[in-house]
Amino acid sequence: MTLLDILQPECVRAPLMGGAKRACIEELVDMMAAIGKIAEPQALKDAVWTREQTRTTGIGHGLAIPHGKCAGVTGLVMAVGKPAEPIEFGAIDGKPVRLIMMLASSPDRNSDHIQALARVSRIMMMAEFRERIYAATSGAEVYELLKEQELR
Repeated sequence: MTLLDILQPECVRAPLMGGAKRACIEELVDMMAAIGKIAEPQALKDAVWTREQTRTTGIGHGLAIPHGKCAGVTGLVMAVGKPAEPIEFGAIDGKPVRLIMMLASSPDRNSDHIQALARVSRIMMMAEFRERIYAATSGAEVYELLKEQELR
């Protein structure tokens, strides 16, 4: 599996309109719902927010990977957003978040969900690639950078 299997260009936005953690999470869910991948957006928003309250998904280096599972999700889906300005996310390194990569799946897709989380972590730990994404100014540019990385 590559990220291109679960990420549509319509689900990548830079900049995000939300200026706070919860608003950004809701905006990403709404993007997935807009392409028909989320039958019950509020249920997913609640699931992701509940997960976020348990333990932050701000993994450091300016990246957050909020994620959740609920019955209203078709398979495995992803949305990516770059806040207009770095936002407080409670990241483990104490630094603000510059990119949010959200994963959502139905409860029965546990293995795929874990593989996707690992894939996101792996590519975003490459410092040079991460800085290129942080420098991107549009959703299309972010998507193309991810596409280029995944097709290597």
